[in-house]
Amino acid sequence: MTPLDGLHWPNRFAALGPDFYTELPAQGLPGPHWVATSPACAGLLGWPADWAARDGALGVFSGNATWPGMRPLASVYSGHQFGVWAGQLGDGRALWLGEVDTPAGPLELQLKGAGMTPYSRRADGRAVLRSSIREFLCSEAMAALGVPTTRALCITGSRLPVRRETLETAAVVTRVAPSFIRFGHFEHFAHHEQLDALRRLADWFIAHHAPECASAPEPAVALLQKVALQTADLVAHWQAIGFCHGVMNTDNMSMLGLTLDYGPFGFMDAFDPGHICNHSDDRGRYAYARQPGVAFWNLHALAQALLPLLPIDTDQAAEASTERLLEAVEAFRGRFAGQMLGRMRAKLGLTGEDDGDQALADDFLKLMAASRADYTITFRRLSRALGNPEPLRDMFLDRDALDAWLARWRARVAPDAQARMLAVNPAVVLRNHLAEGAIRAADHGDFSETERLLKVLSRPFDEPENPGDAALPPDWAHSLEVSCSS
Repeated sequence: MTPLDGLHWPNRFAALGPDFYTELPAQGLPGPHWVATSPACAGLLGWPADWAARDGALGVFSGNATWPGMRPLASVYSGHQFGVWAGQLGDGRALWLGEVDTPAGPLELQLKGAGMTPYSRRADGRAVLRSSIREFLCSEAMAALGVPTTRALCITGSRLPVRRETLETAAVVTRVAPSFIRFGHFEHFAHHEQLDALRRLADWFIAHHAPECASAPEPAVALLQKVALQTADLVAHWQAIGFCHGVMNTDNMSMLGLTLDYGPFGFMDAFDPGHICNHSDDRGRYAYARQPGVAFWNLHALAQALLPLLPIDTDQAAEASTERLLEAVEAFRGRFAGQMLGRMRAKLGLTGEDDGDQALADDFLKLMAASRADYTITFRRLSRALGNPEPLRDMFLDRDALDAWLARWRARVAPDAQARMLAVNPAVVLRNHLAEGAIRAADHGDFSETERLLKVLSRPFDEPENPGDAALPPDWAHSLEVSCSS
C-alpha cells in the first residue's frame, strides 16, 4: 500500500516493449527539500491536500525512492531540431513513473531532472532550479489561462551543483499529462524502418488516446487529421495570449496538442511579430509570427513518419497515400484561421460575425506593433476603453490613428462587452521578470515568491493585489535572456 491509500501505478506504455524505452532507476537528489507544490494539479489527480506531507513523498518526487508499482523508464524518440534531422533523441533527463486513475482519466507522472538515461547524449540528465521554477509556474499558469498543457505537480530541490553557463543547483519537477508521446516518437521508428514497432505505436496510441480513429477507413490518416486540428487549436491559443514557445522542434510537439517542454519560452512584453524569445535561435525560426508555419511544417514531418502505415507498395499507391496524408495536414490551415479569428473576436469583445472583423483585428495589431505597445496590458486596457479610452491611448504613439480605429471598433462592439473582454484578456501572465524575481529569491533559499506567484497566476483574469504583477516590465527586464539551457 502506498502512502496515498489505494493508488496503483500501471504504465500502459510499458506494454509496448523494450524497443520503446529503457527501464532504469532515477538518480536521486542528495539532501532534497520541497520547493513548491501545486494544489490545483494535486486536485486534478484527486489527491488530498496533505499529499506532500505523507510518508515518503519527498523521496519519491526527488528520485530517491519509488512507491510500489512504479516502473521508472525513459522513452526513445527522434526528431527535427531547428528544421534539421537530429537523429535519435529520447528522454535525456525525464523518467516516466507510471499512471494513476483520476477523475480526469488516466494521467502519467514524469520526473524531469532525475539523472542520466541512455538518451542523455553527453548531458548530465539534470534540471536546474531556475528552469524548473519557470516550467512549474508556466505549466500551471497556462492551465489557468485555459491553454492545453502538461501540468506540474511539484518541485524538489537540492544543493547538488550543476554546471550550465554558471554553476547552479539541481531540482526535479514532476510533470503530469494524459500522455507525453511526441511527433518524434513516430519519426524515430519510421526513420529506422522499424515498421512493426511504428504500427504497434500507432495502434496503441489510437486505442488509448484517439479511439474514434480506429473505425476510420485509414486510422493513420484520421489520427493525423485529429492531431492537425488539435495543434491548430493550441497554436491559435498561443498567438492570442502572446506566448512564444521558443523551441518548436518535432520532438517537442505533443500528439495530444498540449504545450510541452517549457524551456526558452516567453510571453511578449512589447508587441513585435518578429519577436524571438530564444537567445539560441539565431535565425529566428521560432519567432512569434512564425509559430503557425512551423507547426504546419512539423505536421508534414509527422505525415512522412505515418506514410509507411498506408499502402506504398507501388509508386501509384504511394502517391495516393501521400495525397491523403497531405489532405489531413491541410486541415490545420482552415482550423487555425478560424480559431485565430474567433479568439481575436473575443479579445476585441465582438459577438457574431462580420466580414470586416479580420481587418479590424489586423489593423489593431499593426497599430500595436508600430508603437511596440505591451501586448497583455494593451488588450486589458482595451477591455475598459468603452468607458475610459485614455489609459489605452497612452500605449500608442499615433493617437490619431488609434482614435480612428476606436471609432470603427465602437461601431462594431456591443455596449456590454467589458465583462466578456476582461474574462479573456488576462491581467497577469508569467513575464520573464516575474519568474526571475521568484528564481532570485529561491537561489537564496526563499521559496515564498514562487508560492505567491503561483497563486497570482492561478487567477490570471483577476486584478492582482500587487499592482506590480500586472505592470509594465521594469527597465532591467529588457536585459533578461533565455536560451535552450533554460
